[in-house]
Amino acid sequence: MSDSELQKQFMKLDNLVDHHELSDELQSLDDFLGELQEEEEAAPVKTPEPRVHWRKRDIDGNIVYARPRSSRNQSNKADHIQKTDPPINAPDTNCEVTFAPETVECFLQDLQHSLSDTSDDEASPRGTSKDPLLASSNWSTRQSLFSERWRAERPRLVNTAAAQENVATHICQQCGSNPAAVRCCDCRPRPFFCAECDVSMHTRHVLHNRDAMTAGFYQPLPPTTFVVDKALSHCGRYDLSMPELSCEACQATWAAGVVDLNRSDYWPATLQFSTMYATDVFFSFEEMKMAAPGLSCQAFLRMLDQRTVRFGRTGKISTDSFQKSFFEWEAVRYEVDKICKEEHFICPACTPDMLAVSVDGNRKHYRFKNAARSEEQAIFEDIFIAKDEDVTRFVDYIHKTSKHVSGRGVCGGEWSAARETSQRSASKVDEEGLELAVKWSGAYQDGAGLTLGEEVEQCNAFLSRIAVTTKHMSKAGRTDMLTLMVMRWNQQKFNNLATALTRRYQKTTKALQSQLQNLESMKVELAVTESQLEDWVNDVKDWADATTTTTNDVDALANRIEVLVASVKRRSQRLYKDTDGNKGRARIRRKIREEKGILTSLVETYNRMVPNTETLCLETILSGETAWPWQLPHSDSVDLRTKRKAFDIIMSVRRLQEEQKILVAEMDHHWKYLSTRAETLRELSCLFASETLQSSLCGLSEEGLKGLQSIIHKKQRKIRDMRVQARDCYLQVLSGAENTNFLNKSSADDYDSDFEISDDEL
Repeated sequence: MSDSELQKQFMKLDNLVDHHELSDELQSLDDFLGELQEEEEAAPVKTPEPRVHWRKRDIDGNIVYARPRSSRNQSNKADHIQKTDPPINAPDTNCEVTFAPETVECFLQDLQHSLSDTSDDEASPRGTSKDPLLASSNWSTRQSLFSERWRAERPRLVNTAAAQENVATHICQQCGSNPAAVRCCDCRPRPFFCAECDVSMHTRHVLHNRDAMTAGFYQPLPPTTFVVDKALSHCGRYDLSMPELSCEACQATWAAGVVDLNRSDYWPATLQFSTMYATDVFFSFEEMKMAAPGLSCQAFLRMLDQRTVRFGRTGKISTDSFQKSFFEWEAVRYEVDKICKEEHFICPACTPDMLAVSVDGNRKHYRFKNAARSEEQAIFEDIFIAKDEDVTRFVDYIHKTSKHVSGRGVCGGEWSAARETSQRSASKVDEEGLELAVKWSGAYQDGAGLTLGEEVEQCNAFLSRIAVTTKHMSKAGRTDMLTLMVMRWNQQKFNNLATALTRRYQKTTKALQSQLQNLESMKVELAVTESQLEDWVNDVKDWADATTTTTNDVDALANRIEVLVASVKRRSQRLYKDTDGNKGRARIRRKIREEKGILTSLVETYNRMVPNTETLCLETILSGETAWPWQLPHSDSVDLRTKRKAFDIIMSVRRLQEEQKILVAEMDHHWKYLSTRAETLRELSCLFASETLQSSLCGLSEEGLKGLQSIIHKKQRKIRDMRVQARDCYLQVLSGAENTNFLNKSSADDYDSDFEISDDEL
């Protein structure tokens, strides 16, 4: 027998031994489960049976499936039900056991309770365990387990927090011989210094946060204090001085300036730079304003002041100086973007033609008259907010071409409920024109898609929170802050545009499928055809036109009756849905009684004016079970309520179909914008790299031009990444559709730059 055959025999023998041992283990497990089953039969609580299956993993920990993903996705539920369980083999070292998440915790709780002794049962209630449980699919259970782990760990954390303040005897971790007198939080992992090493180190690093250990506790030290003979010594005011170098041979001198500060990521508070700010603070302030627009500059600086006190320093930061320096820093960034031809107020998805324009306004952007007044000009004037003279000229033009009464707003036109000066409360305003929305609502306008005009409220809400702080600013500061925040808002929208359009398309597609199913269900339920549904749509449109073009008193009376019936039903639905208090419900009930009284009088008048038609009954028309006599223009037996229901579904289907086309067009615009932007940056890169370029064209030195070239390269890389993301998102969501042609038109010429994506990379 050869060695290979002998080796095979040994392997078979090992497998048989392992199988025999596994059989013994399984037999023991079966006996144990039998005992548990006997206990369960005697106990009132039934333990759920766990489901066990094996998952094979490779050497990297990835799950190894028995068949490819495509065949797994195509398998249906019946296949899983009819499939028999495979024989249990001994698992290898790369396998793991997983339980059904619903049964894991109950199974472990009962199992651990059955194995615990009497003392454990007496010490803890049934179902608790000292061992950590596996993660649950239930959110509340996971949160409870998470809180329980923190609660169990809290005593140790308390001990650690207290022990951390212990001023133990340490040896200086710099010289290794003298006892430590100072702890520096910025010099980790070797934070302990003796007095001599502390002076040697922190005369060069004066901004480090140090603590003295001489008083028996950690005492924050300002840069002006050091330890001498185990006592604190003050050296007076410590001012940071700019270095100045001089040459004894040629008597030439050099002094640090603003440029040197900028290269060290500092920004001067004034041109004399007696105060400096780290640019990281400006970035933090900008991000805080975007995350919390209502945060004021003063509140942010108060937070910095508290950090100053915490680390043993004194002094306050000037709000005016910080804000002015911040705006100047933002102005420089804006000028650099302008050289790179950044467009902050262009929407890539809407370019070149917008589908709709919202004329909504936000009146919260006022400024107090007693706010700070200054003659300074805004840095971002006329970039986002128009100049005063332009606004005045436009307002004068509006006043000349429309009826205007001084002191009264013209918003709302003839409708007093919509005027700016209206003093009526919301509970006193009639809900007129509920049915007229069939005629004027954006949901029923061809070509509107799902653009109903409310999207602008997101931006208005963002600006309203900013206005809470800008109303106290000077006029220039208010203009600069609003413009800056709007540019950052647009930048966020631009960065997430591909993801937003993709999600909107997926949401629209899902809603369209749902509405199509509803439409088919209605056809089956009502036994109607497409042509009949189209006739119903025309009937509703004719009715809407008739309500706005009444020709006689009967039509006006009928229109008034419909409006009152709709108002009574709407208020009845809102009685317990939108109102929580008794006072609010009492007001609604009073209004319902008033409208019912008016409706009763109108019904009696209508019955007298049109005696030949069907007599109206108040209880019947409020129940909504019959059709109006005037709502049957084609003499069919279908009431307008049913037609309106079909009309709404058909209009929803049409708007969703239009929204799909609009989103594909916006994706196309976005992709073309990114391609155009990549081409613009490529041209700028070649332009600034040209030797014939004169620095006077942009006012930059040779070193500045080289830095600008690096900025352009950085922007090219960002655009490249955005194009990769957009192409992946759009191809994924539009795969298999007819609208993917615009993504496949890109040729290899579009990716020939070192800073652009190539076909191979995609």
